[in-house]
Amino acid sequence: MVLLITLLLGCAGLAGAQDFDLILRQGRIVDGMGNPWYRADLGIRGGRIAAIGDLRSRSARRTIEVKDQIVAPGFIDMMAGSSIPLLENPSTGDSKIRQGITTMLAGEGGSDAPQGENSGRAWRTFGDYIPLLEKRGLALNVVHNVGAAQLRSIVIGEVDRAPTPAEMARMKEMVAQAMRDGAAGVSTALIYPPGTYARTEELVEMSKVAGQYGGFYSTHMRNESSQVLEAIREALDIGRRAGVPVHIYHLKAAGEENWPLMRKAIDLIGQARAEGMDVTADIYPYIRNGLGLSALIHPRRFAQGRGFLKTLSDPKVRQDVRREIESTSDWENWYRHVGGNWDNVLVARVAGNGDKRFEGKSIAGIAKLRGSDDWTTFFDLVQSGEVSVNPKSMNEEQKHLALRSEFISFCTDSEPIDLKTATSAHPRGFGSFPRVLARYVREEKIITLEAAIRKMTSLPANRLKLFDRGRIAPGMAADLVIFDPNRIQDTATFEKPLAFPEGIGYVLVNGRIAVEQDRSNGELGGKVLRPGRYSRDFPVGRRGSTRP
Repeated sequence: MVLLITLLLGCAGLAGAQDFDLILRQGRIVDGMGNPWYRADLGIRGGRIAAIGDLRSRSARRTIEVKDQIVAPGFIDMMAGSSIPLLENPSTGDSKIRQGITTMLAGEGGSDAPQGENSGRAWRTFGDYIPLLEKRGLALNVVHNVGAAQLRSIVIGEVDRAPTPAEMARMKEMVAQAMRDGAAGVSTALIYPPGTYARTEELVEMSKVAGQYGGFYSTHMRNESSQVLEAIREALDIGRRAGVPVHIYHLKAAGEENWPLMRKAIDLIGQARAEGMDVTADIYPYIRNGLGLSALIHPRRFAQGRGFLKTLSDPKVRQDVRREIESTSDWENWYRHVGGNWDNVLVARVAGNGDKRFEGKSIAGIAKLRGSDDWTTFFDLVQSGEVSVNPKSMNEEQKHLALRSEFISFCTDSEPIDLKTATSAHPRGFGSFPRVLARYVREEKIITLEAAIRKMTSLPANRLKLFDRGRIAPGMAADLVIFDPNRIQDTATFEKPLAFPEGIGYVLVNGRIAVEQDRSNGELGGKVLRPGRYSRDFPVGRRGSTRP
């Protein structure tokens, strides 16, 4: 149903100052804190929620008749890759805001800053980078982590060894600088070189520094399959020893033989919370994950850097690597996770000038297209450059378990996507949040609408210390989503992933309308947010009053 819009136009001298910039009339308010929905008007002024209640007697420059649609806090994406696409082209934010995301957390193993001297970037620190983002303009809010692998690459390089005391001191100072510049914490991706080479002690030391500035430790863990429990214990150990909260990215138990571990993983985290450990996690609502194709090769092969790829031209090296992949399990072996079936590995994106016909097809399907065998096709693709794939490694039951867990929020695990240049992607980049509301709330009724919205809003806001967001109350930032609960639907698929969702009529970012009648309008109302650092002088009500 198309929302009815009323523009209230007053002539100068005939109408006095308006009470609000915008009134949202008679929506069903889901406040983000798990409470049952209620019907009320919202008055917005100066980018914040100024009043809630019956505002029929109050005036505004614009009024939107929401009627029976849902008004919720803006969604928060807890793992959104990089904000650099927003710097290069602000319209890439459409892939986020069109699904109701108003805030994204950037940074995993890598991060947008700091940058090394030979990076080719125009900045070195977050202090340099953030003003560039703000000057360019943002469609949504951005929070940044500083990536441990980013620091390792700059200070140590791509090699597998422990840092010297001097190198450790330098990395710790870089963490401190990032935190002073506004980073939320330290993040890791321990499955990918060079992040995988970091020892626990190294991560503890960097996390201690983040903790001195109120930060936390977030992690793509060292293992998400047969050793997922050990990986969780390492993450908890880092948090305890560093004295910081912990957040686990895209929690999963990959590989059919490991699916029963998901219940144990959730119980392990729950036990830690019961003992007073501040730990949370997120998921994305798909049973296919996404990673680089080279991750199917044992990380020790890259111990001296990515120059190893050149050696794959040698048939003997290929034979040795194949044997290793097929027979060993002392690492995150994604080939085993897909049951040794190349039909279960879809290519999402080929490298550079690669054959775009391969995108959306499995390794086995590409082999047939090439008139080649599966393993030759695999090695040729790995050698061609950065190839992204979507292995089928999870099941629906573990998604249901996670959805019912009170400490789990959501992510896209996808950076903002440029429709002008992208040819393919994981559908989570366009559909994660609507998919939860359509499939798991409306259709399967795994959780309630109010519970899902809490996981998308106040839960991640609390983790990021964005205490003026993620909930609907007077004084809160006016990051809001208006959607039809009967019509909201993800449309992105693995075959056609570059597709926007339906049923989200309006999205407001800091009080400015960014999506209107299911379409983005180019409004750049986003900000770079520095966790815990926000105005405490919230403008509420009328002339400082909280009355409606």
